[in-house]
Amino acid sequence: MGDLAATARALVAPGKGILAADESTGTIGKRFDSIGAASTEESRRDYRELLFTTPTAAEYISGVILFDETIRQHGADGTPLVEVLERQGIVPGIKVDAGAKPLAFAPGETVTEGLDGLRERLEAYHGLGARFAKWRATYVIAPGVPSQYCIDANAHALARYAALCQEAGLVPIVEPEVLMEGDHPIEQCEGVTASVLEAVFSQLFEQRVELEGMLLKPNMVVPGADCPVPATPDEVAAATLRCFRWTVPCAVPGIVFLSGGQSDKAATANLGAMNKRKAAGEVAPWELSFSYGRALQSAALKAWAGEAANADAARAAFAHRARLNSEARRGRYAADMEHAEP
Repeated sequence: MGDLAATARALVAPGKGILAADESTGTIGKRFDSIGAASTEESRRDYRELLFTTPTAAEYISGVILFDETIRQHGADGTPLVEVLERQGIVPGIKVDAGAKPLAFAPGETVTEGLDGLRERLEAYHGLGARFAKWRATYVIAPGVPSQYCIDANAHALARYAALCQEAGLVPIVEPEVLMEGDHPIEQCEGVTASVLEAVFSQLFEQRVELEGMLLKPNMVVPGADCPVPATPDEVAAATLRCFRWTVPCAVPGIVFLSGGQSDKAATANLGAMNKRKAAGEVAPWELSFSYGRALQSAALKAWAGEAANADAARAAFAHRARLNSEARRGRYAADMEHAEP
């Protein structure tokens, strides 16, 4: 497992985080619709390639999660996109789950599918250059949910996926996401997140997953999107770190937070507040990093607007957002950095 542990540590190297560029064809199509751009295999390639070729990307980005289409694509000059990343020292990864589906006899709850044939797919992805993978499970907070049934079903699937990844020589990113939907207070999110993580790590232990060779990609502990009582970055940081000290073993090398519907600025500020607390001596034995999709890409997507002539502006916007998250990783983020020139 030595190589897996080394890869996991590389993905949470100081000042760096992961770009989630694994949007499905349907999801990226909706994002392209928002800027009036057509979603074709070529346009999706062009957009992702411009992110991957941002000159300063490797200073802030340790790895990129790819979609099945992207890991097989070549850049405009014929270079495989995996090689474009590898040449910069950026680790290629791959999304391998088949999405959240309705959980039988559990109205309103889901379980993530994709275990059938996963061993063979992981072997193929390793051959294509992937060195880590991602699997996402989701949980809604509402009256009576998430049920223990839903929590346990997803924990079991996440652990089976993680074990198969390690068998195939891939670092598993385990992503249990308690969704922001709803008006629940931060205290309820903290309790549900703790229950979810407790079940996940119990299953990871049962299924012999080596914790040093994996990463956790969870939600931050935040109020529901419709909660009338907002939380400051320091309140989010305090609740998140307290919850994780209860539930996440110190053997896990890093926590790469998802942004989960937060704005770009909120995701950065909350991560920065956690790392400031860690720098001040609060117990947090893991690297506290990021694995953002929209929170890294939205400004770049708007700047690009589907036009090749805007590629440099899009790269500048992406580099600016990545740099701010790098500062948050180091506990040095300040709100006035948002106004610096990209």
